[in-house]
Amino acid sequence: MSSASALDVGAVAERERPRLVALAYRLLGTLADAEDVVQETLLRWARLDDDERARIENPQAWLTRVAGRVGLDHLTSARARRELYVGPWLPEPLPAGAPGAGASSGVGGAHHAPGLAPTPAPDPLDAAATAEQVSTALLVVLETTTPAERVAFVLHDVFAVPFDEIAELLGRSPAATRQLATSARRRVDSARTVAVPRAEHDAVVAAFAAAAQSGDLAALVRVLDPSVTARSDGGGVVSAARKPVAGAERVARFVLGILEKQPDARVEPVATADGLAFSLHLGGTVTGVLNVGVAEGRVAELWIAMNPAKLGAWA
Repeated sequence: MSSASALDVGAVAERERPRLVALAYRLLGTLADAEDVVQETLLRWARLDDDERARIENPQAWLTRVAGRVGLDHLTSARARRELYVGPWLPEPLPAGAPGAGASSGVGGAHHAPGLAPTPAPDPLDAAATAEQVSTALLVVLETTTPAERVAFVLHDVFAVPFDEIAELLGRSPAATRQLATSARRRVDSARTVAVPRAEHDAVVAAFAAAAQSGDLAALVRVLDPSVTARSDGGGVVSAARKPVAGAERVARFVLGILEKQPDARVEPVATADGLAFSLHLGGTVTGVLNVGVAEGRVAELWIAMNPAKLGAWA
């Protein structure tokens, strides 16, 4: 390989890596798995000889297809491992702007928790697209789809890959592939709530945090939706609820219990793709990230990642 060719290979890899990480994260839900997919994809690109690369008219499209194929293999094996996972499995929470999380988006609007300065509001269309693509709620719903459905949905609906190309990597007909994406989209649509403006989301989350830190059970119940559900992911590594906790009062007691058991823990506001969230710190280490789903002015979902393997981006 000539030095010029080596430079071209490296330049393409550097340019496409963020997009590939974003794709693989949406397929697998963890940054470590996403990085494994991207590494394998770029290795396959580097192993091509100059003539093979010269015949590829669109390197981005080629890399996207290969990442989809590699991602499908990883997703199939990951699903088998998750059947043995201890307690609820949640996608890895990422700081806004982290690899895989999409465009950086701070906490918009006038409402924000102390210590977390608002950033200029992004373009509304860009913000909506980012939220749709990387929200925790979406990734949780995609866990209920089959590997083939998830690949078809993510590649087509998020990354605009044509169905005939997806069909080739899935080994299905274009019509069958279109049906896979439709099935996944139907699940996403059935679980989708009305989009909440970022400012409203952050105001509700700030009110939730204030009520939780006050220790006032009644005040905390008031900011929770009656059918709120809390899921905590410890992976059997650290203590966490093995089953989802449902109902406003039960969830309120659960949250207050977490804070009571860690009186020395420090709670800090952070920005995620979902909006305002909170990280828990103990002895200089991040021990958890609490993400919130908001609907109709109240907290409707709580996702608490406590498995240390899913907190690397917050170190």
